[in-house]
Amino acid sequence: MSFKLEQFAAESAQMGTVEPKERLRQLAAFSDSVEVDGNIPIKRYYRSGLEMVRMANVYMQEGNADKAYILYMRFMTLFLEKIRSHPEIKSVPADLKQQNQEKLKEVMPVAEKLKVKLMEKYTREYKQFLEEKGHEEKKRREEKPKPKVSSPPNQPVPSAPSSILVDADILDRVLYPNDFPTDPNRSSGAGLLLPDTKPPAKPAYDRTLKPSPTSVLAGGSLRPVIVPTNTMAKFLQLASKNTLSNVETCGILAGKLTHNQLLVTHIIVPKQKGTSDSCTTMNEEEIFNFQDQKNLITLGWIHTHPSQTAFLSSVDLHTHCSYQIMLEEAIAIVCSPKYDETGFFCLTPSYGLDYISQCRQSGFHPHPKDPPLFMEALHITLEDKVPIEVVDLR
Repeated sequence: MSFKLEQFAAESAQMGTVEPKERLRQLAAFSDSVEVDGNIPIKRYYRSGLEMVRMANVYMQEGNADKAYILYMRFMTLFLEKIRSHPEIKSVPADLKQQNQEKLKEVMPVAEKLKVKLMEKYTREYKQFLEEKGHEEKKRREEKPKPKVSSPPNQPVPSAPSSILVDADILDRVLYPNDFPTDPNRSSGAGLLLPDTKPPAKPAYDRTLKPSPTSVLAGGSLRPVIVPTNTMAKFLQLASKNTLSNVETCGILAGKLTHNQLLVTHIIVPKQKGTSDSCTTMNEEEIFNFQDQKNLITLGWIHTHPSQTAFLSSVDLHTHCSYQIMLEEAIAIVCSPKYDETGFFCLTPSYGLDYISQCRQSGFHPHPKDPPLFMEALHITLEDKVPIEVVDLR
């Protein structure tokens, strides 16, 4: 269900040359491209739908009608048509269905009014384009052709400068996926390593180096995710008892969309069962209810590796896939107190996201190491002045 909303909206803003009805049709076609994956719990779709509407409402408040319309239409397409194909459709709780129906009744008239406003906007932009095009054509007709200037005899004609200027230093600034460590699998699951491989040593990449505020956004289309600097310290403090017992702890990263930035404001720690290399959440309804009360969007998750380094195991990759499919900017923060490391990860958009979403294996299992399935998340900014609230539901 992940989609390049920022990229598509940016392209739409440059489409003043397209006839208004066609431009609106393209928006609708883009919104209709949502697909339902039967391997993702249907409750997650219903919760993600509410978050979709929240984001659309924020875009409306900020005056970004194109993005708001895309999200409203996508919400309606998902729950009026596509969700019926999910194998768990008959098991959706009645109260969740009722909440969804009420939201549909709320969104449908808003989307219809927005469609009218967008048509008016696109018509104005198209009219402006035609007027400017007419002025340019008239100007060209009025301009007199200039006489050709021939080169002096026996004088070499200077060659035109190259239209492509190569910055010699740019190659040193390119980040390749292989610069990041791939899934080394857990040492506790050494039997799951691919044949002829040795248990990995501690990765050479120093993950204690946090992303800088000037990090380049991955792919150029992801919205920045603002993470309070003390998020990891607060979470490690909360998880300290489990860490001493070599048990993983996990939490949900939640927050808000504001001025086209995703801001982490809460760590929600649900009831859970943990082992040395896994963590399973329970009573997810409590998480959803709290997010509803605070109007919070799910932005990813955070968990500890009590005795391992900071990386995403095969199980972690599948866990994170469900978050990143719903929100392409979703992040996974892994805290390794033993090695004093913190990893900020996401699945590689060009390969890892599709690969993991199609992988049907469960538990710890081997994945190919090349191309990499995950990478350091480059769209994170750490911010000292932003507070973080920890909500422990255990």
